[in-house]
Amino acid sequence: MKALLIKMSSMGDVVHALPAVTDAAQAGVRFDWVVEEAFAAIPRLHADVERVVTIGWRRWRRDLWSSRRELKHFFRNLRATEYDLVLDAQGLLKSAVVLASSRGLDKVGFDRPREPLAASWYRRRIDVPTDQHAVDRQRQLFANAFGYELPQSLPRFGLASNAEPGSRCLLLHGTTWASKQWPEAMWSDLAQKAHEAGMQVVLPWGDSEERQRAERIAEAGSAQVLDALSIERLIDELKKARLVIGVDSGLTHLAGALGVATVTIYGSTDNRLTGCRGESVLNLQAEFPCAPCLSRVCRYQGEVQNWRDRPVAPACYSRLHPETVWNSAMELLDARRVLHI
Repeated sequence: MKALLIKMSSMGDVVHALPAVTDAAQAGVRFDWVVEEAFAAIPRLHADVERVVTIGWRRWRRDLWSSRRELKHFFRNLRATEYDLVLDAQGLLKSAVVLASSRGLDKVGFDRPREPLAASWYRRRIDVPTDQHAVDRQRQLFANAFGYELPQSLPRFGLASNAEPGSRCLLLHGTTWASKQWPEAMWSDLAQKAHEAGMQVVLPWGDSEERQRAERIAEAGSAQVLDALSIERLIDELKKARLVIGVDSGLTHLAGALGVATVTIYGSTDNRLTGCRGESVLNLQAEFPCAPCLSRVCRYQGEVQNWRDRPVAPACYSRLHPETVWNSAMELLDARRVLHI
């Protein structure tokens, strides 16, 4: 069976779909994948994805008129192939428009997509419970859409890294939600702990604000700030890492999927729903009365929470200070070492 998968963004959502592609490929499904141009390197790493169809919607929507030629080329390229099944695994209006414009005998999506109007373009709607992890939801959607039994095995992302890890420790401090920002002073302390343990601490960044924060962390914690890197170069950096510590972000999920030892810090988001998955992953959830709140902005108005006589914001991170995170990371590396002896 030849299928078109529509899972355009964000980076974390793209990573979450990878195990479902692995499952379906074992059942004989061959995939083309529509994905945002910024994330195209990720599905290209998966051996069971034959063609990646890139879309520049995030860029095009700023000026649709100026982007009209690229839009026309995209839709012509999209319709060049007829598929046995087209699967919208994202559930948004933008992904449903791509589905509607594609050529396919069977067009399938969630019964309750994130944007309900998207379902009006589906020929079949798959009922998938929402109170489960995003990876599990994707695997169930694919199994029901393609008609195979859901595997009971652990998720396989299909991105195994052959790189030999060195002594690099990547600190992934960037995230789009203010409520997921671990305090900068804690990052600096954590960087110093990794440096004192003999690791080469490196800090990537995605925009000017993140770069300035990375430079301050590096100055306080004896770390190296990386240059601006493409997603392909970032993947290479992740593959070479001995340890990755990050907040709930697409890069952190990608590190886990690549098989790198990864510790993820959760405050406002719920690791039961979007916890990092992989063969060597540890998710740390802040235990706080209002966490996880699932809010982009911290709305806590209670008593000020402190760490080393400094106020902590978001307050829930007062329960996940650097000592806890670092000790957990060392336990993860020890467990990984035992598994590989």
